[in-house]
Formats: sequence, C-alpha cells, structure tokens
Amino acid sequence: MRIVALAGGIGGARFLRGLQAAAPEADITVIGNTGDDISLFGLRVCPDLDTVMYTLGGGINEEQGWGRADETFTVKQELAAYGVGPSWFGLGDRDFATHIVRTQMLEAGYKLSAVTEALCDRWKPGVRLIPMTDDQVETHVVVDDPEHGRRAIHFQEWWVKLRASVPAQAITAIGAPDAKPAPGVLKAIEAADVVLFPPSNPVVSIGTILSVPGVRAAVAAKTVVGVSPIIGDAPVRGMADACLTAIGVETSARAVAEHYGADLIDGWLVDEADAGVTVEGVEVRSRPLLMSDPEATEAIAAAALDLARELAQ
Repeated sequence: MRIVALAGGIGGARFLRGLQAAAPEADITVIGNTGDDISLFGLRVCPDLDTVMYTLGGGINEEQGWGRADETFTVKQELAAYGVGPSWFGLGDRDFATHIVRTQMLEAGYKLSAVTEALCDRWKPGVRLIPMTDDQVETHVVVDDPEHGRRAIHFQEWWVKLRASVPAQAITAIGAPDAKPAPGVLKAIEAADVVLFPPSNPVVSIGTILSVPGVRAAVAAKTVVGVSPIIGDAPVRGMADACLTAIGVETSARAVAEHYGADLIDGWLVDEADAGVTVEGVEVRSRPLLMSDPEATEAIAAAALDLARELAQ
C-alpha cells in the first residue's frame, strides 16, 4: 500500500509513528510543512521536517515532542552571554549540528529536498520525507503591536515567543503562491492509494502545504481521510484555535472538516466527544483520538486506514 501523509510538527510526527506500526509493510511518503522555517544565527532551521525526522528516527525529546533527546544548551548560553538573540528560540547543541549541515549544503547549492534526503540518511526514519517545496516559504502573522502599531512578524515569534497570546489579524504564507512542489511531491500523491491528514494544524501546517500550487488539486483527486486536531471544541495540543480564529473558522471538528471541504476530504475521524458531528459530502466516524500512548496512536492510524480502504472501494 502506498500512503502519502501531509504533516506538520509534533502531532503529525506522533501520528506517523503510529501509522508505521499500523501498516508496517506500507510505502509511506511524508510531505512536510516548511512554512515554519526560519533563519537564526545564520542557520536555516526547519522545525517540522526535523521533528518528523527525529521522532521517526528515535532522536526526539519525547517529553516535549520537539528537539533532541539528552540535549544540552551550552551554545545557547554562550550566545546569550554575548547578548546575541533571539533568546526565545531554544536551539540545543545537538540540534545546532543539524542546522549547520543543512545550511552548509544549501549554501553549496543543494536543494532543500536533497538536503533533507541526506539528513535522513543518518536518521533512517522509515519513510520518505519530502519538503513541500524547495522554494523559500515563510509564514508571517499580522498583529497589532501596542508600541509599533500593526506589523507582520514571523510565525515563530508569534507562536514561540508570544504563545499566540496576541490575536492574529492575518496569517500569510509568504512565497507560497510562487512556489513549486519539491521534486517527487506530485508523483508521490499521484501514485498513492490513500492520502492522510494527521491531526496537524489545519492552518499553518496542512493548510500551508496545500497552498503550494498544484498540491491541493493533486490531493483532491485521491481518497483522502483526515484526523481531527480538535476534540470537544479545543485543540488537542498547541494553539490551533488562535490560528482558526484568525481565518474566521470556528474551533470545532465540524468546522475544520468544512474548512478543508468535501471536494478535498472524503473521510473524517472525530473523537467520541464529537460523536454525532456531520459534514455534508464527508463520511464522519467517531473514536477515541487522544494519542496518549503508542498503542492508542497506532489504533487511530489503523482506523484512518480502514476508513480510507472502505471509501476507496
């Protein structure tokens, strides 16, 4: 079975680990969000790609869901001693090595997709991980700053530093309209038996991937099953509600499915707390969706695959 999954960071990565357990013989291609990418200290950082790579490769900090296990922060402390910022984005010493290698390869002329493949040679995540595009796309958020008025800031500043506490007036993936899908993205989708949407952020993760020209149309032609990132009108984790509010979408499992649209998704898994939700044109099933442990996560992925197989018949 050939599966394509569109994935953001922590939720997507953990779902993918469950998917590997649920379908050990499947050929899985992961199209990773790069809208969260940012340049820090002269290095190119790709948080979502790295979270997937570390999680599936056995190097993730399991407690926080991002960054490396057994991490130290000597470089961060030394940068702070020099007064070099930003101090709010915590890169660890082990993590720095990944960004150094990536930046060196990019500066040598390699495309991000080739760099990602080279990094995965070390981690062996068991999936083919492809960035959504080789072109630079960065998500920016428009906020009303009490001191400077309305201005745009990088998504990471809004998400990590401000914890989405300042309402977003707009969220824009800069560069996305002119980006091209990375090599292999459209071919993988076209060859897929099913496309899955993990419980990743529908606005700044999966939504950003779908904003790359050609990707949404390719996905819409396939059997698509999504897993709701909303349980009982609240995000499973993170501040997805702040993102949904910014684009005028209610924070509910039903509203997120309607945001994707029946022209895009065929099946939708919601939590038992949302049993009874209906979405016109979409097959909705309810089951426990909390990824509380590996077994629960595997069961969620298996349910998504079962629904996809049923709808594909």
